[in-house]
Amino acid sequence: MPTTPPSRVHARFEVPAPLRADVRLLGELLGQVLREYGGPTLLADVERLRELTIAAHHDDPARAEEAAQASEALVASWDLDRAEEVARAFTCYFHLTNLAEEHHRARVLREYDTGDAPVRDSLAAAVAQITTQYGEEHALTLLSRLEFRPVLTAHPTEARRRAVASAIQRISALLAERDSPKLGAADLAENRRRLLEEIDRLWRTSQIRVTKPSPLDEVRTAMAVFDDTLFQVLPRTYRQLDNVLAGERAGTEPPRVPAFVRLGSWIGGDRDGNPYVTSQVTRTAMAIQADHVLRALERVCERVGRALTVDEETTPASPEVRRLLADARAIAPEVVEEVATRSPGEPHRQVLLLAARKLSATRQRNADFAYGKAEEFLAELRAVQASLAAAGARRQAYGELQELIWQVETFGFHLAELEIRQHSKVHARALAELASGETSPETEEVLSVFRVMAQVQQRFGPDACRRYVVSFTQSANDLAAVFELAERALDGRPLALDVIPLFETEDDLKAAVGILDEALRLPQIQRRLEETGRRFEVMLGYSDSAKDAGPLSATLALYDAQAALAAWAKRHDIRLTLFHGRGGALGRGGGPANRAVLAQAPGSVNGRFKLTEQGEVIFARYGNPLIARRHIEQVAAATLLASTPTVESRAANAAEKYADLAATMDDAARRAYHGLVRSEGFAEWFAKVTPLEEVGQLPIGSRPARRGLSVSSLEDLRAIPWVFAWTQARVNLAGWYGVGSGLEAVGDLDLLRQAYAEWPLFTVTIDNVEMSLAKSDARIARRYLELGDRPDLTEKVLDEHARTTRWVLAVTGHERLLENRRVLGRAVQLRNPYVDALSYLQLRAFRALRTQDLPESEANRLRRLVLLTVNGIAAGLQNTG
Repeated sequence: MPTTPPSRVHARFEVPAPLRADVRLLGELLGQVLREYGGPTLLADVERLRELTIAAHHDDPARAEEAAQASEALVASWDLDRAEEVARAFTCYFHLTNLAEEHHRARVLREYDTGDAPVRDSLAAAVAQITTQYGEEHALTLLSRLEFRPVLTAHPTEARRRAVASAIQRISALLAERDSPKLGAADLAENRRRLLEEIDRLWRTSQIRVTKPSPLDEVRTAMAVFDDTLFQVLPRTYRQLDNVLAGERAGTEPPRVPAFVRLGSWIGGDRDGNPYVTSQVTRTAMAIQADHVLRALERVCERVGRALTVDEETTPASPEVRRLLADARAIAPEVVEEVATRSPGEPHRQVLLLAARKLSATRQRNADFAYGKAEEFLAELRAVQASLAAAGARRQAYGELQELIWQVETFGFHLAELEIRQHSKVHARALAELASGETSPETEEVLSVFRVMAQVQQRFGPDACRRYVVSFTQSANDLAAVFELAERALDGRPLALDVIPLFETEDDLKAAVGILDEALRLPQIQRRLEETGRRFEVMLGYSDSAKDAGPLSATLALYDAQAALAAWAKRHDIRLTLFHGRGGALGRGGGPANRAVLAQAPGSVNGRFKLTEQGEVIFARYGNPLIARRHIEQVAAATLLASTPTVESRAANAAEKYADLAATMDDAARRAYHGLVRSEGFAEWFAKVTPLEEVGQLPIGSRPARRGLSVSSLEDLRAIPWVFAWTQARVNLAGWYGVGSGLEAVGDLDLLRQAYAEWPLFTVTIDNVEMSLAKSDARIARRYLELGDRPDLTEKVLDEHARTTRWVLAVTGHERLLENRRVLGRAVQLRNPYVDALSYLQLRAFRALRTQDLPESEANRLRRLVLLTVNGIAAGLQNTG
């Protein structure tokens, strides 16, 4: 059989040595676990398939195909028990490889931060660059207006069970221990033993959920990101930048850095197409969020208070601080006496320790001693801070206490703003029923949502739950309907309500400005503009627009819509925030977020960036503290830079210069894409050649995979399973189809290369397409596509894949995909054969399920094998949804 191709050997040695050592260690330990579990034959089968799939990537096509056929024959020779065991082995390997790569990214980030100069793409680097170009005052003004709003969503693309994620987290912590220079030989041996124990546990843990998670399960899962990273990371991010800006004065003066991050969440609020999200779920979701943030604030307040042992002789308290103690004594004299006895002569400490008890009372709903709003707690902290500063204890005023203030400013008592989303058709149906006098339970539920929003606002303030996103907004009436329903539900009682149009299809994007002109005539929107300083928000859907028009045409349509909306906002003196509904996959607007920000239409950012963080992306970006801080800094830095005249004029000039090129690409790419997806029988073929139905059966999210139509209609298929299914089939069609036709229609390679060098939007688009192609595999894809028995569609897809690959390589000047991204490119190159192993196992099950009349028991076993491989392929390819 063919040996390992030289290109792959070369790739292996370009992977950084520490990462290579970590992967080797974890692979060896997994091998030991497999031997202990299944004896030498299990490991031998895994190794045999591994060697064959690597050989199938040989440069000689004949030898590669021989190895591929041998791989399929080996997989077909196993019984289903062995096939499942091998699938689990490769899935575990990917989990271990992923955590090793994440650990290495964190290691590299620590090495970058030498302190000699601002780290590339950091906030400090962006502020320094803007200061050099425009002066310090301009840089600080931009910084004062900076807003980054990540919105967590629970779309079903995180295929891992929570138990699996917990096991991975424990292994990751043990791997990190090994970097410590303090470990001796005995410590390393014990660490290795514990790693074996945890990897054995991971191997023995089922990779498949038995039941679908409920929306509240999804809420609790997302809370881990807050508890483990964001609560600590954000004040450290603010502090790091303030240290750079203030220099030696850092921590002795009021900070120059505002708390610029505001977390949002759709988890428990997004009911579009999800019947399991009810008003009661929304109420409970907010209660869970509040419990987490109040506990976290209480712990920090108690810790900071205990440490603040400044004496009133050296640091006299201000009249305001003494008044706070007197007020507290009037309400709870016993509590104040207890605190005073433990902290005699330490009034600042007493106020903070009392504040911690007030937070506990707030969490437990003890009205006598609770805070009414987060602003009351914040006012007390600022009073203590001012008192300390006035007494000369400036380091105490602007040290740990300032970080607590930043946390309150960022999270309040609600942690994340809970946003509501519902489809415009649901509102229209509810109003029709109300007009008829006969209301269904569904309409009563619609009304109940507004009552819950009012209750949440009453307890936590308007910012806790005031945004209402209207899916498939197609007229101003769709926005007016929400205001009317709110008025009916609340009988005129007050509710701060920002109704946000969501433009999803290409036609809706083109109609957006006209719809908004009509919306400005609505009295409710006029009133909200007055109340909010003329702030207005519009959401753009990346997923459905790409499914509707293809990736290239959707990208161009979204850019044009952003430019038109920015011009509309300027005409009407509106402070516009564009909310980007991006997914993790490249076919859904995924890819590096900071580069995407810099490619936005001029005037559309203006210091504010808001986006959805979906599915597996949440834990990839925010699961590790160092990676989370890096991501936040990169996006925030890009948001600042995108708001400067230099970046805006570059984008505007390039868009104008290459308008004709864009039009040519758009027309050809759209025709190619529609020529495929509008082919007769395409929807049925799609369902046969991808695990669409099996993905729908996966218990990985509370939301149904479809909005109720059968697979014969793609129009109402959710964009997430559309992308996920193509990724599983190794086609990745949603990320590249039509791009090759668009580039070929232009034909002028010199012009395309010039555009790639000068036009940020085109650069990012081509780079994302290159990544999408790198994670596809035409050899494996052909095997999936042929299951549909439509050679015309199979050849159409593969021809466009070859065309797109050829033109992308020509435009970038690369000999191979991801050539200029050495570590990433080599990682993908090394991973793909292992993903192939899972694909061959999935194909074996597919062929039987699609072509044979099987007993139900055997069919269920094969479906289980498919679901196991779905988990493994998702782990191997990573940004899958």
